[in-house]
Amino acid sequence: MRGPRITLEQWRALVAVVEAGGYVQASEQVHKTQSSITYAVQKIEQQLDLKLFERVGRRARLTPAGEAMYLRAKNLIDRAESVERSAAALGQDWDPELRLAVEIVFPTWLLLRSLNRFGEERPATRVQLYETVLGGMDEALLDRRVDLAVTPHLPQGFGGEPLLRLRFIAAAHPEHPLHQLDRPVTLDDLARHRHLRIRDTAVERPRSSGGWAGAAQRWTVSNKATQIAAACSGMGFAWFPEHSIERELQAGQLKPLPLREGRERYSEVYLVFAEPDYPTASAVRMAEIIRQDVATLCPAESARTGDEFVTLEPVIPTSGE
Repeated sequence: MRGPRITLEQWRALVAVVEAGGYVQASEQVHKTQSSITYAVQKIEQQLDLKLFERVGRRARLTPAGEAMYLRAKNLIDRAESVERSAAALGQDWDPELRLAVEIVFPTWLLLRSLNRFGEERPATRVQLYETVLGGMDEALLDRRVDLAVTPHLPQGFGGEPLLRLRFIAAAHPEHPLHQLDRPVTLDDLARHRHLRIRDTAVERPRSSGGWAGAAQRWTVSNKATQIAAACSGMGFAWFPEHSIERELQAGQLKPLPLREGRERYSEVYLVFAEPDYPTASAVRMAEIIRQDVATLCPAESARTGDEFVTLEPVIPTSGE
């Protein structure tokens, strides 16, 4: 069987040139000479009979073929690194680190309970927790920065196991003008008042829409605690996961808006392995713990699970609202 004509190191050189912005910068990034980087890229062009770069003024730019090869090379390197990580974990009953991404709509108390169980079982395993919003989850999975994710957003190419169904309600302070209308609130009414949203945590892949965007007045904050506090202070309205504002509802600090339509919204939350074919032992165990805790503590909201894996993204807006 004929083997590959291009080595992994040559592909790595191409990726470094593109991402570093030039041959000199790439040589510094990968700690190789500029001549070796140049030779590696030229070897790819010769072996594949492709022109990867073209001159535009004094700068080199990827050709369409070069762009395609760069994306495939990056994916190839990511997969190779994934295999190496998996090989390092083989034969171990624990991993040195668990990288977990959780969309902020997931109940914090439930997450902490699951993490505490995991920590008691595997005290030697470090945990890196990423609390994400919207496109931040996409980046965490696509860039393989995490091993396991809990999310209502499934990036293209990922499958998820249904875990939990969350209910969202629109709410504001009881003395907010929207509660003084003495009639059902319409979307036109909402558009005239300040909408409190949470910032997308994505750096390079922000989602184009984080939910309803009809209000001209929008305040965007960085976490749900600030969003809730602002709403309790009468500064605006928002859609909240109902579980996240139970105390505020009971204390009378927030009150559901009597919307004429769309009063309730629902979103499915999924468990997603970044590497379903090579999951780490810690990721597998953490997923088991989360499943058990959801089934035990949230039986009414627990999603039906089994062998069916879904790849469609929920259409209900979530945390950006």
